Amino acid sequence: MANHYTEHPELRFELNHPLMQRIVELKERNFRDKDEFDTAPLDHADAMDNYDRVLDIVGEIAGTTIAENAEGVDLEGPHHEGDRVRYASGTQRNLDAMVSAGMNGMTMPRRYEGLNFPIMPYTMCAELVAASDAGFGNIWSLQDCIETLYEFGNEDQHARFIPRIAHGETMSMDLTEPDAGSDLQSVMLKASYDEENNCWRLNGVKRFITNGDADIHLVLARSEEGTTDGRGLSMFIYDKRDGGVNVRRIEHKLGIHGSPTCELVYKNAKAELCGSTRMGLIKYVMALMNGARLGIAAQSVGLSQAAYNEGLAYARDREQFGKAIIHFPAVYDMLATMKAKLDAGRALLYQTARCVDIYKALEDISRERKLTPEERAEMKLYNKLADSLTPLAKGMNSEYCNQNAYDALQIHGGSGFMMDYPIQRIARDARITSIYEGTTQLQVVAAIRFVTNGSYLAQMREYEQQEVSASMRPLQERAKTIADRLEAAVERVKEVGNQEFQDLCARHLVEIAADGIMLHLLIYNASKAPELFEKSAQVYARFVDAEVAKHHQYIMDLQLEDLDFYRKA
Repeated sequence: MANHYTEHPELRFELNHPLMQRIVELKERNFRDKDEFDTAPLDHADAMDNYDRVLDIVGEIAGTTIAENAEGVDLEGPHHEGDRVRYASGTQRNLDAMVSAGMNGMTMPRRYEGLNFPIMPYTMCAELVAASDAGFGNIWSLQDCIETLYEFGNEDQHARFIPRIAHGETMSMDLTEPDAGSDLQSVMLKASYDEENNCWRLNGVKRFITNGDADIHLVLARSEEGTTDGRGLSMFIYDKRDGGVNVRRIEHKLGIHGSPTCELVYKNAKAELCGSTRMGLIKYVMALMNGARLGIAAQSVGLSQAAYNEGLAYARDREQFGKAIIHFPAVYDMLATMKAKLDAGRALLYQTARCVDIYKALEDISRERKLTPEERAEMKLYNKLADSLTPLAKGMNSEYCNQNAYDALQIHGGSGFMMDYPIQRIARDARITSIYEGTTQLQVVAAIRFVTNGSYLAQMREYEQQEVSASMRPLQERAKTIADRLEAAVERVKEVGNQEFQDLCARHLVEIAADGIMLHLLIYNASKAPELFEKSAQVYARFVDAEVAKHHQYIMDLQLEDLDFYRKA
């Protein structure tokens, strides 16, 4: 029986990272729930065993039910019936399986009927699901919108909405509009306060809304009359039970067919404010989007794993010129590089998730009591790390999953271009990952300040000091060279002192930083588990050597007057 978790020991390795000791300690508040809830762990070992068991369950559901339904869901897709959405039959079976297994409300406190899981194992579950069907992953993983409601909603909203998600109801985040895609400051869906009924009313149109006919929506709307920027936007909770929102259409997409992407019409829809007015974009959507970007990074890693699996299986079975094609250097080079990108991207994903876990847990504790100075410093440190790593995790993994899908399809040759093999669906599904929840270009915009202020370089220099195995020391020296090249490239950009010049160099700078950080993470993993990661570390080091040299050369050769050539393109 297929199991996406147990088949890949790299996942259990990431789960058992030393930082999990601190994460469990913070999340479980010294295991205070054990006297009130039968499902609460007694100690650290019990908590880790619980995560492992749940991942085993999700891995089995993903490897069997979701995988078996994936092809049918891709062909059938969701149905637009009147003003509503009906999921593909396989999608509904997937949801039923996950709900029956209790895999909803995973990160929410037990008092709201959640599992009180850290972000780390929940993100692993998202990867496992996406490896079978990325479209279904969108529906199931949108439960993490409840994190934003938990963080910024009031106690009454917590009590009313969180248990519903824990019982299997679905969520969406309604942000984009026909004239407001990446530029969310331009959102114009109108929110007006209804004095007579003591509620807010929403009117307007939202577009490209994933799982748009969900049970509970978080909605970005303009609450301040006469405003045109982000300061006039607030966040609202819309409950489908109250009516007032119709699905105008379901978009016909290239991939992720199981996930209904909807255009929604709000007609005097009843809603309630989440948090404070005027903070919708400035604070709440930023938190929502950071969570979503981590989710897409997990989806991307799942797709990377699926693409690698398909490429490897085909290469082993397909014979040409009297032998399996996996024995041809052109093919095994592709496969080795795919696996290296997969392992490097996964290491970055889970390092990011661990940083998010620590700062989020401390932030939650701060609502119960005053943090100690040491705890405040720890929260600040991990908040900064999470903020810096999130755009790298989303940007690099979405690019890597597209590259891995491309290469896996190439390994299939002409068969990959046919609809008979899963790789065509994986390649179509992968394409969206570098577009939604902030394009790769927007991830560069988010990341570049951590290049110019030295944050990434400082992280790399810190990694240079860690003890590694003898076989990894030469790679550690290579990683130091990457940091040196980043430092020189940043100095070059600052010397030029032109914003457009910096913007043109930004992606090159960010990728150098990402390559260096991911190499260090792989070196650490290979030092601890060489049987799992040493090959990938060696291959990845060669790969990023060439990538960094290319980016470094581009920046060092570029002249200010060269910008004219790019503008004319």
